[in-house]
Amino acid sequence: MIKALAMEFRKIRRRRVWAIVAALILVQILWSLWGIQGMDAHDLSQGWMYFLYQFPLLNSIMMPVIAAVVASRICDIEHKGQMFKLLNTVMPVGRLFAAKFLCGALYMLAVVILQLVVIVAVGYATGFDGNPPPDKLLYYLLFTTAVNLTILLLQQVLSLLFKNQMIPLTVGIIGSFAGLFTMFFPKSLEKLVLWGYYGVLMFVGMNWDKATRITDFYYMPVDWAGFITLTVMFFIIYTAGCALFIRKEM
Repeated sequence: MIKALAMEFRKIRRRRVWAIVAALILVQILWSLWGIQGMDAHDLSQGWMYFLYQFPLLNSIMMPVIAAVVASRICDIEHKGQMFKLLNTVMPVGRLFAAKFLCGALYMLAVVILQLVVIVAVGYATGFDGNPPPDKLLYYLLFTTAVNLTILLLQQVLSLLFKNQMIPLTVGIIGSFAGLFTMFFPKSLEKLVLWGYYGVLMFVGMNWDKATRITDFYYMPVDWAGFITLTVMFFIIYTAGCALFIRKEM
């Protein structure tokens, strides 16, 4: 598997996957930095909660597109010249599927780690009260990574099954809108949409007083049932997607 993973990185070394991801993440970071301008003492006292509320919203918009781009760049090269048939002679199809997923997963994990670095660095530089809550940051790492990888897996399946990469890219764009809009739906409906799990697994809520125009953030209980549901969805997509890919290339 290590050799297969190393081969995937060699194949995409000139495809600038990191540059595309970095550009999208830079937009996300600049957007979040714009939101902390002019914070008063009340805002600074709940700055950590603000970021942990803001970033899932941004993720619901941008992460599906990032996942679609990463999966497409990793998978579309084999569609040229029927390379899948050639690769099938040197490694099992299931191992190729897993190697591609691990390759993309490392990019998506790097994105979340970069977000955490930005949250901590900007929080200290801006003067947020107290230290960053380590348990909440670990929750953010766990939940964001879980949603990212499940969406990446779906996008990889689509990118492998369809030669025309506009189909999975379109799904990613639609997913970004769906993820944002489902945050206004009841939780029971939100759980029916994969891209809505950025909202399902949010653990920071917001109250906005229309009269005083004061915003208050608060921690909410973690929806572990939603996390388990997402985990089940991941294994279903992986099993079904891998089986479909193997059948396609046999």
